Parts: sequence; structure tokens; C-alpha cells
Amino acid sequence: MTTVLYGFSADPIHYGHIDIISRAAAAFDEVVVGIGVNPDKKYLFSLEERVAMAQRAVVAMPQVRVVAFEGLLVDYAYEHGISVVVKGARGSTDFDYELLLHQVGESQQYGIDTFLLPAKKEYAHVSSTIVKAIQKEQGLVQGYVPLFVKQALEAKMVGQYMVGITGEIGVGKSYVSNMLVERGAMRGILVHNIELDHIGHRILDELVEPVYQGLRQSIVRMFGSEVQLMDSKINRKVLGEMVFDDAEKLQQLNALMEKPLLMRLRRELYGKKGIILLNAALLAEGGLLELCNNNVIVVDCDDSLQRERLQGRGLAGQQIERRIRSQYSFLEKKNMISGVIHQHAQGRMWDVDTSASLDLTYVDGLLGEITNYFGLEMRT
Repeated sequence: MTTVLYGFSADPIHYGHIDIISRAAAAFDEVVVGIGVNPDKKYLFSLEERVAMAQRAVVAMPQVRVVAFEGLLVDYAYEHGISVVVKGARGSTDFDYELLLHQVGESQQYGIDTFLLPAKKEYAHVSSTIVKAIQKEQGLVQGYVPLFVKQALEAKMVGQYMVGITGEIGVGKSYVSNMLVERGAMRGILVHNIELDHIGHRILDELVEPVYQGLRQSIVRMFGSEVQLMDSKINRKVLGEMVFDDAEKLQQLNALMEKPLLMRLRRELYGKKGIILLNAALLAEGGLLELCNNNVIVVDCDDSLQRERLQGRGLAGQQIERRIRSQYSFLEKKNMISGVIHQHAQGRMWDVDTSASLDLTYVDGLLGEITNYFGLEMRT
């Protein structure tokens, strides 16, 4: 049986590392992933945290095990009877460096060889340093690291703990969010409520930067001049009547809005610390669960109360039914979220029913569960 050693600092582990590990596991009988300690390097994550994240990243690879080590990689390999060290190279600079390390290793006369794997094109630009630089500026890192790593980066670097809040229209998402903000203030926990719908409204109504003006023009071209107001803003009521009655048009609008919405969300997040509630009815069906790392509060209420609330917003019977049909039901949202949590082995879901007013004990209990999940302390 051939065992190989792949060593790196994993601060943090990213998809480029995971790809190298996966390819090594396909080529050899056993892969030992060594998480090293360099006394001259300042790490963001502790050794225990780096090892734990690496273990989660390779949990589906039974022939891979993760260890921590100090000193030279070749020393660890020699002491443990490992004759091949695996290295990844993203380009010529990495290749030259790994060649140098191989020659240094040969100088120790251990007879240890190097198996060099070139990075795949999609990972050639990915490094732990780049990931941390993007996170520092509230960039989107979910394409670079697993969601549990993204969650750890957000907590460690910017002090943010993402929780989505979703549910059908008119079930009380904002009510729950505002209660959590209020009780968080009472318990010494910062809670921010960011409503993605409100960000969307600003994009359609008031933002003057060229990209948003261009977006509004694209919406007019796609949906017709009747959605345009005299001041070049979008008539959201008319647009809503069009898209909530047509799933294809709703999908087209969401595709147009996605990049600008994420851009403005990043602006909203900048500088905020604490629990961040990302409030959106279409969080699950819109493919936005990665934003909150699959941590979601799903809100529900009695059907008759839901319709009563929508009538209070000035919607008529057919309008109400169209709006409700345009979204997943409570159970459909829950099933989708459960599936995504299982797929990524990451996330948590909480149910809240607003058919009756929420008492403070209940809200405090919910807030307590969320803070415990993230390892935060709440004032009693």
C-alpha cells in the first residue's frame, strides 16, 4: 500500500487544496494531509481550527486522514515511513519553489520523492491569501471555499454571523426580524436586519450610478414601456403584476437583478458586526442560501391570517393568490433548505410560527439558540 503526504498550512483550506487532495486520493492508496506550523508565520486560525476545517473538507474521502505536524515536511514523512510527498503547483513560480523544496528534501538523504500536481485552470488563481483579502473587503468567497470555511472567515475577520430569514409573503418575516433586533439590543447582542427587497426597491427607484440606470433600461426593454415612470424609475406595482403571474418573467427579472443586488448587499454589510439577518422571501428558490451559509429561520403563519395581512397591504383576492403561487410554500422552502444543508453538511434551520403574537420568552429562546450555534455569549 502506497501512502503519500500532502502538507500545507490550510489558513484556511480552499477548493484548490481540496482538489489536489482528491486527485492524490485517486492515484494512491492513502493520503495523509499534514497541517504545518511555521514559527515565522502569523496565522489567522489556530492549528486546532485549521485541522478541524481540513477534517470537515475531506470527510467524504475515507482514504484521507488529517494530522498536525511541526518541523520539516520530509522529517515527518521519514519518521512515518512515507516515501512520497504530494505538492500542488499553480504556475511556474510555484513549480520553481517546489523544485527547490524537493532539492532541499533530497539533501536530507531520506529517499523521499515528490509527486507534483498542476492546479486545474479554475483553481490556478486561488490561494489562502487571496481568499482572506476578498473576505476582508466583504467580497464573495463561496466560490473559493466550502460554506463552513466561509462562515469561519466571516466570524474571524469581520465579526459577522449570517442568518437568513424567509417564508411566504405576508407571514411576518420583518416582524420576527425586528423582534430579534430589539431583544438582541436588550441582551447585549448586535442584530442587524437587512431586507433584500428594500435593496431591490432602491435599485429600481433611486440609485443613480450608471450600472443601475442601465439595469432599469434593460428592464424596460424586456418588460415594456408600461413599467417605466416619467422620472425613469420603475413602476414596481406594474412590474410586480407582470412577474408574479408568470414564472418565466419572474426568473428573467431575478437574473437581471442578481449582480446589482449582491453588489449593494456587500455595501450594506460593510462595517456591520454581530448577527446579520438576511431577510428575503425568495432566499431558497432564488439560490441565495450560500449568502447565509444555509443558516435559515423559516417563518410561517395560518393561511387565513396571511391573506388578511395581504389584504391590509391593499392587495385584492386574485393578486393575493398570484403572489402566493409565485413562491414556494412553507413546506417546499423547508424541504429545499433541508436538502441543501444535507448536501453541504453545513447549516441550521429554525421554524417560527407567527399565527399568534410572539412573546418575549419565545424570542429570547430563539435568539439564545442562534447565539449558542455561533458560540456567542448573550447577557442574561
